[in-house]
This record gives sequence, C-alpha cells and structure tokens, in this order.
Amino acid sequence: MEIIIRKAEIPDFPAILSLIKEFSVFQKTPQKVTVTLEEMEKSTDLFQALVAETDQRDVVGFTSYYFSYYSWTGKALYLDDLYVSEPYRRQKIGSQLLNTLIDLARKEQCKKMRWQVSKWNEDAIRFYKKTGASIDDMEINCDLNLSAYQR
Repeated sequence: MEIIIRKAEIPDFPAILSLIKEFSVFQKTPQKVTVTLEEMEKSTDLFQALVAETDQRDVVGFTSYYFSYYSWTGKALYLDDLYVSEPYRRQKIGSQLLNTLIDLARKEQCKKMRWQVSKWNEDAIRFYKKTGASIDDMEINCDLNLSAYQR
C-alpha cells in the first residue's frame, strides 16, 4: 500500500473531522470535540493540516498545525494533533506525517517545533523521542473557555 502525504484541502475536512473524533475517543475525551465541519471550512486561513492518503484515496491519518512565534526563540511550528487510524498504525505513516511537517517547518525557516503529548501515551512518547524531541514536565497546560468566561 502506498501512502501519500499532502496538504489538506476542504474536501478532506469531513474525513479529518472523523479522525479528530476517533482521536478524541482514543484520548478518552470525546466530549471535548466541539468543532464543526462548518467552522473548519470557515477557518481555512487558520486551520492547516496534512493528510495521509492511501492509493485508494482514503484519508487514514492527519496532522494539524499552525505557525507561531515564541518570544524566547522566534518563529515556530506548533503541531496541534497527529493521529493515524488504528488499523494503519505501525506502518510508518505517523513518521511520514511528522517528517513532512519537519520539512515544512525547515522550509518556512522555523527555529523549532512544539507540541504536547499525554503523559499516559507511552507509545507516542517513544515515537517522539526517536525523532530527538525533548519531553519535559516543566509546564502545565492552561485552557480558558471563552464562551464561559465572564469578567
């Protein structure tokens, strides 16, 4: 089976949203997915992704990302999610997605990439460490739900 990694296009969004929902079940947090297909389509200036597509044109994995700027280091690429559907794991598809993203970050002259990994996800931690990524426990995530925020 040949896998093609390419930039996602609007017709890929339903498959990506399906994979996002599948990923949230894997993470045991399906209630956290609130994004809709319509929101993704309206946010093409912000939502960027690569897809892994089989020779049958099935989207079996994705990575979403955005460019950011860190005051200490400069331009960076933030990897938001990287997910490969369970039947397609252990076939180097995740590595292909990550390596393509690394190539993109270099092409865009980013100084670094940053992402999160769940502490319990030992397979993902090993996967990222193989790339040379450093994984620390220095920082804690902060989320502020703006729809519930009141001053």
